[in-house]
Order: sequence, then structure tokens, then C-alpha cells
Amino acid sequence: MSASPEGRTEEPGAGGRARRLPVEAYVEGVRRGDRAVLSRAITLVESAHPADRALAEAVLERLLPHAGGAHRVGITGVPGVGKSTFIDALGHRLVEAGHRLAVLAVDPTSVRTGGSILGDKTRMARLAAHPRAYVRPSPSGDTPGGVARATREAMILCEAAGFDLVFVETVGVGQNEVTVAGMVDLFLVLTLPGAGDELQGIKKGVLELAEIVAVNKADGDHLARAREAARQLRAALRLMEPDDPDWRTPVMLVSALTGAGLDELWAEIRRHREVALRSGRFEARRRQQQVHWFRRLLDERLERLLAESPPVAALRPTLERRVAAGTVTPTRAVEEIVAAFLAWLGRRPPDTVGPAS
Repeated sequence: MSASPEGRTEEPGAGGRARRLPVEAYVEGVRRGDRAVLSRAITLVESAHPADRALAEAVLERLLPHAGGAHRVGITGVPGVGKSTFIDALGHRLVEAGHRLAVLAVDPTSVRTGGSILGDKTRMARLAAHPRAYVRPSPSGDTPGGVARATREAMILCEAAGFDLVFVETVGVGQNEVTVAGMVDLFLVLTLPGAGDELQGIKKGVLELAEIVAVNKADGDHLARAREAARQLRAALRLMEPDDPDWRTPVMLVSALTGAGLDELWAEIRRHREVALRSGRFEARRRQQQVHWFRRLLDERLERLLAESPPVAALRPTLERRVAAGTVTPTRAVEEIVAAFLAWLGRRPPDTVGPAS
């Protein structure tokens, strides 16, 4: 059987694909907080299979009105900074205080299996076992920005399942590892007690986006170096023009090992939300993120349309060879691709997708 947005299911195929659920089963399961259904729904939105994408869109449309109420926090940092240990420690405090926390942990991708290779669930064992927490590792694939392709959709599903806090842990800090800042309410950068060496490893763009900087592992023999790192970071941040005139990025000392500074850090995260709500920047940021999401999805859809066009697929290798040989300019090659695509599109029957409501 084939899947459809109307809710038909599909038997497992030769590749062992699990049976798809009807739309209503996904919606009802997610809404009642069923972890197994939530996991299957996230797997569905992560899939690139055309039938899965159609079903996922139907599920997301039904659940979107129930999302948006969670506090979204993005957490990034250089490899080895202890992001997972930090989230496990802070998250356990929060769920014990009564919060429901979903952690979307984006892992590097295995070149062999395409799956996650770091196993964040094992590094957040205490949090993952808590009944008010949900930890979901997802492979980053080839998506830039340190997030998985469907991280935003997964966030919607978690919010619809009743989680009031969503943490997004990125792969690490790099030139493109800032996409997460475009989908969360607060962007937290974790650093190590490395003083000057640490500043070399952090891209200026990441610091400019950070709403809070926390120096982790500020304990024992590392404490003095952590204080020095914090001093240098504060000096660096003073040279940057703040994006929000109502918020100056604080630099804090924390220890996931001892728990020192975690309560104070959470107080700052909550204070940031209160400041943003009072100024109106919270809602403005959410609206801007929706527009950016729309633009990204539009770009991805247009890329898929180009890739699915038989004339483009046939023409592209020849043009790439000619560009490499210098017999045609890249600009001219692009125009030929577009002309071939538009000619093919004109012969296609119109799609049955109706206008957005």
C-alpha cells in the first residue's frame, strides 16, 4: 500500500521501511505525549522519501496550532567543551523542578550508515531516563549550520507533545554553525577555560550571535583559567555592538561536574526571555524566523525541482565539463540550465496543490 496525507498506511518494503501510521494516529499520539509515536513522527519528518514528505506535511499542519509555546534554547560550543554533560546536568535540574524538556541533539553523521555516531543519549543517560525528559539524537547529514535538516519540524512536534522547554544541541562551533540561532529564542555559547587559546577557536560571528556565554568546567584546577577566560571574553564582547539594545551578553562561570553556576545561568536565561517579551522583540524574532524558514523551504523545493527535471539532469554534466574546461562561462551555463528547466516545466501538467490559506 502507499502512503497519503489522508492517512493510508504502507506495508514495509524491501528496504525494511516501517509501516506508516495514519495522520490521525500521529496527531493523537504526539498530542498525548506518546514517546514512541513522537519518535516515529520525527523519523517521518526527517525522511526525504516523497511519500513520507507528503504525510509529514499533513501531520505538521495538524499539529502546528499546538506548537510555539515552548522556550527554545540553542546550545553550541567547540568540541570537547562538554555540551552533552552540561545539558544533562542543567536539564536534570529543570525536570526535577517540574519542567518538561525535549533535547534535540544533532550528531555528526556516520559515512557508513547515515546515522548519528556520537550517541548523545548515552552521554545524557540520567536525563534521558527521566519521565519528563525526551532526548532525540539526529544525524546532521550534509546540512550546514550544525543542525539536522528537519530540526525545526522536530521542534514543532516536541512542542505539540507538551514539552515547555526545547534545547537544540549543535554539532559544534564552526564557520556555518550558527543556523540554530535562527530557530531559537536564546543562543548559548559554551566555552572552555582556555583563555587566549579559546578565543582563537571561537568565530567572531558566533560571539556576535550569543545571548549568553558560559565558561564550562570552571572547577578545581581549572577555576583560575576559567576566570581569566571569562575576563577576556567580556573584554571581547565589549568591543561588539549588541544586536539588542536592551540586552548585554553576560559571561558566566559554570561547572557541569559540580553544578556550580547552573542555577544562576538558568536565571539569566529566564531574564532574557522576560526582557525580550517586554520589549516586543520575542514575538518579532519568532515572526522573522517563520519568514526565514519559509524562504529556506522554498529554496530547497526549487533545488529539488531542478534535480528532478530530466532535461536538467541530462544537460548538467555536459555543462559542468564545459565550465571546468573554460569553454563556457558559469553565468552562461546557469542560463542554459534555467532555460531547459522552464521549457520542461511548461510541458508539465499543473500541480494540484491549492493556494496557502
